[in-house]
Amino acid sequence: MEQITSHVLRDADTEVTVLSMGCAVMDWRVADRPVVLGYAEPEHYRHNPASMGAVCGRVVNRISGARFDLNGVSYDLPANASPHHLHGGPGGLGRCNWRMSPDGDRAVEFRLLSTDGDQGYPGNVAFRVVLRLRGGCLTWDMEGVPDRMTPINLAQHVYFNLAGHGTVAEHYVQVAADQYTPTAQDLVPLGTIEPVEGTAYDFRRPVRLGDGDGWDGNLVLTSDADPAAEVTGPDGLELRLWTDRPGLQVYTSNSLARHLPEGPGAAHGRFAGLCLEAQDFPNAVNVPAFPSILCTPDAPYQQMTSIEIL
Repeated sequence: MEQITSHVLRDADTEVTVLSMGCAVMDWRVADRPVVLGYAEPEHYRHNPASMGAVCGRVVNRISGARFDLNGVSYDLPANASPHHLHGGPGGLGRCNWRMSPDGDRAVEFRLLSTDGDQGYPGNVAFRVVLRLRGGCLTWDMEGVPDRMTPINLAQHVYFNLAGHGTVAEHYVQVAADQYTPTAQDLVPLGTIEPVEGTAYDFRRPVRLGDGDGWDGNLVLTSDADPAAEVTGPDGLELRLWTDRPGLQVYTSNSLARHLPEGPGAAHGRFAGLCLEAQDFPNAVNVPAFPSILCTPDAPYQQMTSIEIL
């Protein structure tokens, strides 16, 4: 069993601890305040049932029926959210121990080769993730280079709680999105893109999370959003997110439970954390109307997402 290694990024009053397992953010502190949820020990991330802090894929979010067709071939995937496939499967990227190469206090590189047939997906894919810290801003620079056509859609799955304790009920969230991809009760998109006007997913003005019943859905970001999302904590700490991806999953840890011993942040439970997962649209591989997530050697996968907490 390969050892899990860790590295600490530091700049100004921000300190971020990252792990080789799943490229996970284990701890994030601003002026010594923990602002993310995590587990107590690196070994706990081998199991990680909540995808805590990890980079998820090959394809993040849900694939309906745990299958897709590509060039006349049907591919069956593990139905780890039965009957659907979730976050790349039980052995997806967030459950893999990547090769980690630190570059001083402000950057670290991760590499992983996902081989043909991994979790049911076709093709070999060379993945690379670089995390860079500048001041209070952490950037995920992610790429996946396949040797044949295959779907790729990655996302960071960090749970934020800017208070460092309690729930996110007193957090205010604003997202630059006029549309969203509504879902059925099983959280798989219906395949349409609809206006947020009059729905619970209207975050165009700040929404107090405690005024809702919980969220787990994909917003269609305005292409020129700067930033794409803003969060204000109960005592004024602020988070801002920028991304080049078209979607943002807003998830308020509706089903989170205490699976493993907790780290220094908030106690794990419903509404304990807020995930803002920059991504392509869920189930896009089965919805022709959604932007394609098919990547090739000549058109590899790329994502740039930055999150600043000050």
